[in-house]
Amino acid sequence: MDAVKPLRGIVVFGGGTATNSLVDVFENLRRSRNCELQYVIPISDNGGSSSELIRVFGGPGIGDVRSRLVRLIPPADTDAERVALKSIFNHRLSADPNAARSEWLDIVEGRHELWADMSSEKRELIRSIFNHMNMEIVKRARPSSVFNFAKASIGNLFLTGARLFTGSLESAIYLLSTICAVPSTVAALPAINSNFTHHISAGLEDGSQITGQNAISHPSAPTSLPDIATVTAESPSTLPFDPLSKRDSNFSPSPLPNPFQDRLRETEAHDRIEDATLPGSLPSLRKPYLSFTKEGSPHTNDLPSRISRIWYINPYGHEIYPVANPKVVTAISRSISVIYSIGSLYTSLIPSLVLRGVGRAIAALSPMHQKILILNSTLDRETGPSGGPLTATDFVRAIARACAETQGAADAIGGSVDGQVRRYVTHLLYLEGEGVPKVNKTELAALGVDCIRVYGRRVDGMLCYDEAGLVGALEAVVGKAEMVRSRRNTSGQ
Repeated sequence: MDAVKPLRGIVVFGGGTATNSLVDVFENLRRSRNCELQYVIPISDNGGSSSELIRVFGGPGIGDVRSRLVRLIPPADTDAERVALKSIFNHRLSADPNAARSEWLDIVEGRHELWADMSSEKRELIRSIFNHMNMEIVKRARPSSVFNFAKASIGNLFLTGARLFTGSLESAIYLLSTICAVPSTVAALPAINSNFTHHISAGLEDGSQITGQNAISHPSAPTSLPDIATVTAESPSTLPFDPLSKRDSNFSPSPLPNPFQDRLRETEAHDRIEDATLPGSLPSLRKPYLSFTKEGSPHTNDLPSRISRIWYINPYGHEIYPVANPKVVTAISRSISVIYSIGSLYTSLIPSLVLRGVGRAIAALSPMHQKILILNSTLDRETGPSGGPLTATDFVRAIARACAETQGAADAIGGSVDGQVRRYVTHLLYLEGEGVPKVNKTELAALGVDCIRVYGRRVDGMLCYDEAGLVGALEAVVGKAEMVRSRRNTSGQ
């Protein structure tokens, strides 16, 4: 008997809140196409409560994976347990560290009101992971380093605890998916399947560099740190010699702080802290960034110039070339369509595209496969006015460049990829309105990209995609299952 071939599916690239808002759209598309749906989610986020988990336990930034899994819990307002599962895995502890720690213990010990509508078997299964996580927190406590529970995500603590218990990020995701009854037709795939932390850097067109996803996309006061570090009196430098005077016999002390000396002192200060980060690592990758905001003007704290490139770095800041999760490459190779969802271009989409194997897999799809970019309805810090706001053409070129770069394309970095664009983007869905990236259909047609306008609606003053309109546009491009069968029958006559 012939083996049953697995269903071909739809692969969606995107992470965070923006893509979460389109989960129902993609589910409707999946149903109309009668196929699988797989989300590829980056693990490079080092902001919020993820930064404290990374500092103490290492491991990937799993906040976007957790939020997608919880968003994929099937809706059932009359099912109290499903509501309770969403509530507990979306819950954040108090901003006050002491109150947060007390609340965490109430959850671990089963006294918190979040458990009220949970069945005993699920409660005890979840609590077993929480108890293991609590034991790991206690084991790692040192006078120089204590875990800060402030604003901690309970779902992130669960995934981290499950990963530490099983030794596998995949197993942790599987456990949370099973507990939340995420349908088997949908999967959340981490872009990198790893137990290690992966950070990104951005190179700007003016030659400067920004380290860490949080600093690239949404810095706040604790994140936007000055280049010259402030070292407290409690942790003075104990350098055996002055590196600068060693190199220059004419060096004389200056009353002004020396940036190189200050960075050495800051690194030394962090090296005295026992956490999961290797000694000597960049201080900017060792600090917790519990407080940040994405609210306010989209152009608050603009970048000095446009982003030209994104790459991965090791803890010391050196560029590395990680391999994509093999399941991601397999999902792409089996897909009927690839969709680049809305969200931060350089921190939600491109960290997945620059991984080894991804660009090649997308390019290898036949010309009949659709590769669709759903254009953002707003500009943000990454795509805003510094050097001029990005246009739809800029978005398309950035995606093509990221995909081509990992294949050793000579012109992928700093050159033109116009001749390769259609290998990675075939269609653009967009809105028209104030603040939306400008779309030049003639320019995009020359690159081989078909443009389809989608109607939008205003929500709290912001232009958003109309769900029914977006589903209709995607179905028009991808086709419903019966439409695709009809095309095949016609072509076979």
